[in-house]
Amino acid sequence: MILTQNITKRLTLWAVVIALLLMIPLVAMQFTNEVNWDLSDFVVMGALLFGVGLAYELVARRSEKTVYRVAFSIGLVTAFLLFWVNGAVGIIGNEGQPANLLYGAVFAVGFIGSLMARFKPRGMAGTLYAAALAQISVPAIALIIWPPPATSWAPSVFRVFVLSAFFAMLFVVSAVLFQNAAREQPRADAGLKG
Repeated sequence: MILTQNITKRLTLWAVVIALLLMIPLVAMQFTNEVNWDLSDFVVMGALLFGVGLAYELVARRSEKTVYRVAFSIGLVTAFLLFWVNGAVGIIGNEGQPANLLYGAVFAVGFIGSLMARFKPRGMAGTLYAAALAQISVPAIALIIWPPPATSWAPSVFRVFVLSAFFAMLFVVSAVLFQNAAREQPRADAGLKG
């Protein structure tokens, strides 16, 4: 009963924080034409943010290890930012560029790898390393399939690789932290607290 109340309180807190965050574009729309969200933008972003909060509560909170929670948070926030940037403006050219769909492989690697690892630190480290490799491979593969000038690589091929390397680096940071979390646990208790 107390556990259910704690989860309910935390999810309510997430909902309030998300509502406050969504007020930012709503207020900005009153003062500038640069922000132009419609109802679907608010619904998608609200659902996405709540999904991030729910994933954190269901997975990271199960571990008492701070390093595990930080590792999971960095990986989750990186995936969220990758989705947001790629969906809002696109990484390769604009958001309508087919090459941007290749970034879906990063999410597939992260999701499937996390399930296969059952969210245990050692397996999560491998998953995040694989996600980083997929992340940095996307622009290389896209460059072969959709080379410039036939395809827009705005702002530039170099900047696309730099941005992809930035996201890959964040995935690697998360992986290293998961490795540290795995080292802190005895081999017999390598899983999450049930």
